[in-house]
Amino acid sequence: MMRTLIVAGMVVCAGVLTHAAAAAATADPPSRYGVDAPELAPLGPFAVGYKTLHLVQPGQIDVLTYDAATGTAARADRILDVELWYPALASPASARQAYAVTFPAEVPGTRISFSVSGIAMRDAAAAGTRHPLVIVSHSWSTEPAAMSWITENLASKGYVVAAMHHNDPPINDRSGLPQMVLRRPLDIAYVTETLQKVLAAERLIDPARTALIGYSIGGYGVLTAAGATLDPGAGAAKFVPGGLLLPYTAGGALRDSIKVKNLRAVVAISPAGGGALEAWGADGVRGITAPLLLISGDRDRTVDYSTGARAIFDRALAAPRYLLTFHGAGHSLGVNPAPDVMRQRLWDQDWFEDPVWRKNRINAINAHFITAFLDRYLKSDESRAAYLDVRVADSAAGVWPATETQAPPAYDAFSPGSGDVTVWKGFQRGHAVGLEMLHAAAQAQ
Repeated sequence: MMRTLIVAGMVVCAGVLTHAAAAAATADPPSRYGVDAPELAPLGPFAVGYKTLHLVQPGQIDVLTYDAATGTAARADRILDVELWYPALASPASARQAYAVTFPAEVPGTRISFSVSGIAMRDAAAAGTRHPLVIVSHSWSTEPAAMSWITENLASKGYVVAAMHHNDPPINDRSGLPQMVLRRPLDIAYVTETLQKVLAAERLIDPARTALIGYSIGGYGVLTAAGATLDPGAGAAKFVPGGLLLPYTAGGALRDSIKVKNLRAVVAISPAGGGALEAWGADGVRGITAPLLLISGDRDRTVDYSTGARAIFDRALAAPRYLLTFHGAGHSLGVNPAPDVMRQRLWDQDWFEDPVWRKNRINAINAHFITAFLDRYLKSDESRAAYLDVRVADSAAGVWPATETQAPPAYDAFSPGSGDVTVWKGFQRGHAVGLEMLHAAAQAQ
């Protein structure tokens, strides 16, 4: 499959990108949800195109080569392959994409390959112009195709979605974490700035309407790139050796270089950055001014709910913000359902699945709210506010009283969220349970 090479803003031809896949794809694409999906979750009106871009950022510090004896780290060109999904013209003759994915396995040094069914068509002709741009950052050691539940889904709704391969060290080698702490916001800022220029020149996107989505360590990355100020005295800065993160912290000479311009919205799913990492200190997230949607499980043992998503929500005072909480859920909220080959060992399955919540249900709920959020803040569709500004914070507290003057609604009817119906708008009766949505307006600084 052909790809495009972008170097220093120039676009030229590149070679062939291939991956091996050992297992068959799951039967149904993860971007297509079940009958219990909330109203805004289903696919949109566009077919979906797909291509791979190849970015090269010259002369970047490699934290993994840091030598404490000399106080130096090597520099090398950083390769960032970017998967691009976009609204496309339908082509019945085109084959739908099957994504080849490789994850680290439980035994260090081994990997598991599998494929994921998709709806996208490789190199399909684009439909329309000047779409909003959404940049996606994956979790530690995963790949963009593991988030096809949202990348394909948003592209079908009129968004251009770009998800980069961060090429992380294996998750079972903890020595690689400092590399990600430094690189996540740098990668996001570089890819966003590059694509804002290149795709705008092709009239595919409107660079003034940009959003960021990040999962786990990707959540840390998008929050930092959105303006959360790294604390030079906190855990993250101390964690990266040789003071390599310090130029990007508060007062550092390169602080502004990792802030994304023209940012209209930020989504952070199970975001890292709190807890032991303590990236921004007590006040750093006040630097975020773009509307913010946080999604988390309140039993997240990986990044911690109370010092993570909940603390970010409480402290990001300059941003209009939402916190969607899955009661009883853990960390694994941001990837596709587990393919069969990843269900043979619990370690592998836990990459994907939550111990309590059904993954297809998690993805559908998230897609519903992310769609409402991005439509509101990137497409200026204020009708979506009613889906976000729910009438009761606890989803189970919503009621749908029967009346004698109205015919009973259909069994699968979506709540109007108005009148005497306080079930969350867009949810079906009996299916808005186990969730909490908090909302806070921005405060003047």
